[in-house]
Amino acid sequence: MKKEGQIRIDSENLFPIIKKWLYSDKDIFLREIVANSCDAIKKLESLCLIGEAESDGSRPRIDVILDKEKKTLTVKDNGLGMTADEVEKYITQIAFSGAKDFIEKYSDKTDADAGIIGHFGLGFYSAYMISDTVEIDTLSYQEGTEAVHWSSDGSNTYEITDSDRTERGTSVIMNISEDGMEFCDSMKLRAVLKKYCRFMPYEIFFTCIQEDENKKEEDKKDEKPVNITNPLWLKAPKDCTTEEYEDFYREVFPDINLPLFWIHLNVDYPFNLKGILYFPKQTDKLQVMPGEIKLFSNQVYIADNIKEVVPEFLMLLKGVIDCPDLPLNVSRSFLQNDSEVAKISRHITKKVADKLVSVFKNERKEYESYWDDISPFIKFGCIKDEKFYERMKDIILYKTINDQFITFSDLPKISDNKVYYVSDTNVQAQYIKIFKDNGLDAIILEHNIDTHYVTFLEYKEQDIKFVRIDSDIDDALKTDDEKDGEIDEEKITGIFRDALGSDATEIKAQALKTDKTPAIITINEYQRRINDMNKLYGNMFGDSNEKAKETLIINTANDIVRKLDEFDHDKQVLICKHIYDLAVIGQRRLSAAELEGFIARSVEVMELI
Repeated sequence: MKKEGQIRIDSENLFPIIKKWLYSDKDIFLREIVANSCDAIKKLESLCLIGEAESDGSRPRIDVILDKEKKTLTVKDNGLGMTADEVEKYITQIAFSGAKDFIEKYSDKTDADAGIIGHFGLGFYSAYMISDTVEIDTLSYQEGTEAVHWSSDGSNTYEITDSDRTERGTSVIMNISEDGMEFCDSMKLRAVLKKYCRFMPYEIFFTCIQEDENKKEEDKKDEKPVNITNPLWLKAPKDCTTEEYEDFYREVFPDINLPLFWIHLNVDYPFNLKGILYFPKQTDKLQVMPGEIKLFSNQVYIADNIKEVVPEFLMLLKGVIDCPDLPLNVSRSFLQNDSEVAKISRHITKKVADKLVSVFKNERKEYESYWDDISPFIKFGCIKDEKFYERMKDIILYKTINDQFITFSDLPKISDNKVYYVSDTNVQAQYIKIFKDNGLDAIILEHNIDTHYVTFLEYKEQDIKFVRIDSDIDDALKTDDEKDGEIDEEKITGIFRDALGSDATEIKAQALKTDKTPAIITINEYQRRINDMNKLYGNMFGDSNEKAKETLIINTANDIVRKLDEFDHDKQVLICKHIYDLAVIGQRRLSAAELEGFIARSVEVMELI
C-alpha cells in the first residue's frame, strides 16, 4: 500500500524545544529581538532608496525599555512595521522568514541582502525563553493601514486586535516569567546589550523605568546610545589612525597594555570579511596569555573564539572578525559544517602571515623589539599548521647569548650540527660564561612553548639537533689541552665517588675549556625533555618522578681538583661535597636540605683559611 501526506508540526510541542534547546544561552533572546528591529529599519531604508517608501526624516533608533513595576521588557523600533496580514504571515508561521521573503522580493531592485540579519524566522520566538506572554504592537509604513496588536502565551493560540499606535514601527513587549526574573535587573540587561548589541548598525537606547518618576526623567535627559553603530573595522584601513586603533582596542578588550601592532582585514572577494586582529603584549614570558577573537555577522555578535573560523593558534591574538557570509546554524551561535568556513579560516591565516613577513622585511628593528611577545604565537602556529610554518620559517628569530637576533640559516652550529640553547639565563649563567669565554654561542629559548618547538623543529629539519647548554660537554666545553703534568682521571673520580657515596650522580673526569670552574653537572637531554613534557601534560609520556640522568663532570684543568690528593681524607670529603654543591647551584636551585648542608660546609671551608 502506498500513501503520501504532509508532515504536521504541533506548536504546543515545538515551543518547549525553542525555549530549552534552540539557543545555547538564555540571554541570546535580546540579541535576536534587537536584531529583528535592525532588520526592520534596514528594510525601510532599502525601500526608501528604490522609491517604494518615503522617509519621514526621523533618525533610525531602537529603544530597549525595562519596566520593573510591570515586569515587562520592550524592544521598540521605528522601522517599516507590519500590517495585519504581514503579522499573520510572518509571526504566526513558525520558521517563515520575513527577512528571506523580503530579500527574494526585492533582490532585483536593490542590494537588499546587505545588512539583513535574520534568515530563519525563529528569532522572534526566543522571546518566550524569558516570557509568559509576548505582545507585538505595530504600524506599517504603508499608507492607509491600521495599527495592529498581537499577543500569545506561547501555546498554539494567539489574538490579534486593533491598536491605538500612531508611530510607524514595531514594539515587542515581553511579560517576564518567573524563570526570567534575572532580566528585571537593569545591570544585567546593560551587560547583555553590551555583549551582543555593542556594534549593531542602528542606535540602541536603554531605559529603566523606576518607581521614582524623577529618576525616569533623569534617564531621558542623559540618554545616549549603548552601542557604536560604525565600528572601526568597517572603515578602510587607509582612513584609520594609530590613535583610533588603540582606542578601539581599549574599548573592546580589558587590557592595560596597548597592542604591539595589528592587522586590518578588508576582503570583498571571494567572500565578505572585515575585522581587526591585534598582537597583544605578553605579560608573562613563561606562559602564553590567552587571546580573544570576537566573531560577528553583520555587526551582530555571534561568539568568541570559534575554532572553525579562527585556527587555535590565532586565538592567542585579540580582535574582531565580521563575516556576513558565515554559514551559521539556526541559533546563530554555531557554524554549519561548510567548505566556505575552511576557506575563510585559511584566508585569515594567510593574511596574518603576510603581515608578519611585511613587518620583518620592512621594519626589522620593530620586529625584533616585538619578538619576545609574538614568538610564542608564531611558534605555536608553526607547530599546529604546516603551511603557516612554511611561510614563517625564514622570519623566525633566535636570540643569542650575545644579544643578537639571527634566523634559522645563521644558527650557531657546533660539530654534528648541534645547536646549544639556554632555557634559563639565570640558572645556566655559569655555562653561558664558559661559552662566552671560549668564543662559543648559543640561543636563548626560555618560553614554555620552546619545549615543544625544539622537538618540532628537529622533526622538520632533520639535519639539526638541539642540545641544552647543560646537557652535553662534548666538543663544546671539553678540551684535549692539559695543564703541565698528567692527572690520574680514574683516581679523581674515585675520590669524588668515595666522598659523595655510592648512590651519587654518575661521575666523570674531563679537562674543560675553563680552569675557573671545578665541576659542572650535565643532564641527559632526552630524559629531561620527557620530564618537562610530563610536567605540562600529567605524565602522558611516562613517569615524571623518574629523574633525568645527571652526570658530574670533574674539571681536571682546575687547580683545586688537581691538588685534591694533597689533602687528608676528611678534607677531601669536605672539598668534594662543596664542589658538588657548587655544581648543583650552577645547574638548578638547591632544595631546603641541600641549602642547609651547603651553608654548613661553606662555614667549614672558611675555617680552613
